[in-house]
Amino acid sequence: MSHSLGRTRWKRFAVIMVPGMAVATTLGIGIAKGALAASFFVSGQRFQLSVDSLVGHGMSAYSTIDVTRNGVRIPVEVTGLRYALIRGLCESVVTEVPFLGPYTLRLTGADRVRRAEARDIFIDATSITARQQNSHGLNIGVAAGALTKGPVNPGDRHSRFFDPNGVAQQASTVFLADARWQAVAVTAVTLDVPDIRVRLRAGHHECF
Repeated sequence: MSHSLGRTRWKRFAVIMVPGMAVATTLGIGIAKGALAASFFVSGQRFQLSVDSLVGHGMSAYSTIDVTRNGVRIPVEVTGLRYALIRGLCESVVTEVPFLGPYTLRLTGADRVRRAEARDIFIDATSITARQQNSHGLNIGVAAGALTKGPVNPGDRHSRFFDPNGVAQQASTVFLADARWQAVAVTAVTLDVPDIRVRLRAGHHECF
């Protein structure tokens, strides 16, 4: 019985980690697939995403609900950016491995000369913090269905959980310093990350 359970958990570990490695490799050379903006089931596992600094053009923020394959609903706050320049990018996820304990998959990049570039990026998060935020052309209280300065994920716009009359905010430009997201999903039409590094280590080695 225990041997079978161990095999099952190892398969689960591989499902989480191996695609993560593939995604990391893809991010290193940049991606441009409009299909990324489509709706999908989330795994439900939280991961950490942080940036030392972010300069964004065309920002939106609105609430919706992500859904797992098992039908679990996760309320999220979506940060959308038409274009962003990012310094000091970090993403991490921790998985429990049977008999070995926790392992952390951590991806870092854009912490040297070149900055990461993203187009039409959406971060679905359960919590957001930042040491500082500066906004230009800010509108708070705009209806989510009337956002014009920042984007709405097409997958969200056509979701039954998207309220076009819900409270949202937008800005022409935004600057974030030491921003941190506890996220369940990130999608982007294009994300180009220079100097990327991926490391799998025993223990907890999260971004923050």
